[in-house]
Amino acid sequence: MASVRVGDPAPEFALKSQDGEVVRLSDLLARGPAVVYFYPKDKTPGCTAEAGSFRDSYAKFGELGAEVVGISSDSVESHGEFASDCNLPFKILSDADGAVRKRYGVQSSMGFLPGRVTYVIDQGGTVRQIFSSQLHVARHAQEALESLRTIGGRARENVKP
Repeated sequence: MASVRVGDPAPEFALKSQDGEVVRLSDLLARGPAVVYFYPKDKTPGCTAEAGSFRDSYAKFGELGAEVVGISSDSVESHGEFASDCNLPFKILSDADGAVRKRYGVQSSMGFLPGRVTYVIDQGGTVRQIFSSQLHVARHAQEALESLRTIGGRARENVKP
């Protein structure tokens, strides 16, 4: 499985959101840059904290013209409950068969836990930053915001344990 790297074109996707709407990367990018974050599982402590971090920073993402979407292999129904429980203002998408996760090259952690990776994608569809950390859940939103603020600058790739 080849990993998407900074400077690569972001692979297109079309996935159903928590409300059953099909969301395409190209539609997100038509409105501005996108932050796409892959997370392991709905309703777990780390994923709830990560989603809350993106929720709490959502207005800042909007000020920067960026759309945020989360992706996991949970069902549309599970996503609906999770989004409601966490009061999420953004879409979370169901990648039930893991095909999009594979296209992006998101690796598993500890051999079995789906990886936690955030991609910042500019409006032209180029990956500008990748942040991968299973443990530093709140840093994903922070790193994405920092990248968006400097999107005209050098792309960065950060990997934390």
